[in-house]
Amino acid sequence: MHALRRAFTRHRRILAAVFAALAVACALPVVAPPAPPTTDVLVAARDLPGGPLRPGDLVVRAFPPDAVPEGALRSLDLAAGRTLASPVRRGEPITDVRLLGPGLLASHGPDVVATPVRLADAESAELLSAGDVVDVLAASAGWEGAPPTAVPAQTVAGGVTVLSAPRPPDDGPGRPESGALVVLATTADQAARLAAAQANGRLSVAIRPRG
Repeated sequence: MHALRRAFTRHRRILAAVFAALAVACALPVVAPPAPPTTDVLVAARDLPGGPLRPGDLVVRAFPPDAVPEGALRSLDLAAGRTLASPVRRGEPITDVRLLGPGLLASHGPDVVATPVRLADAESAELLSAGDVVDVLAASAGWEGAPPTAVPAQTVAGGVTVLSAPRPPDDGPGRPESGALVVLATTADQAARLAAAQANGRLSVAIRPRG
């Protein structure tokens, strides 16, 4: 009987020690490994054509620091009112060279300037995409009422690249009656000829095949 009591006492002490250890373990805070560092980067919320950015076009995503592209935009404020120079895919980071500005022209050479041109037909302007190569044609202001023997439109600037074109309107105000503005990569001489032609007539474009 005494032996049984001693065994029980010995086991009770062991059990007490086990329960005490469990209590201490439960009281310790759970320490999770630190989250890896990240950097906020603006990405396209969906496939986007080139053109003015609209609310909801971009979202902020967390990237590992070593995966952030050079020149990536990191705040929605930095993209407000800006214009995409070319189409982007959903999830693609937005960098400075994707937007109209000095960074964009750097890829076109030192002699290239960004030239805004107003096309007479807004619907035809909406057929353009950034990266298209076009010939810009000029016709006299009275071309619509001119007789068939009138002088045909002349090429003012050939083989110029579209930097930005308007996007089709959403539900809301329709197309402007005064045509549509596109931005072209031209030489300074082409820009001067385009300005003169625009002041004295109507401009249109012929789109060259890609590739």
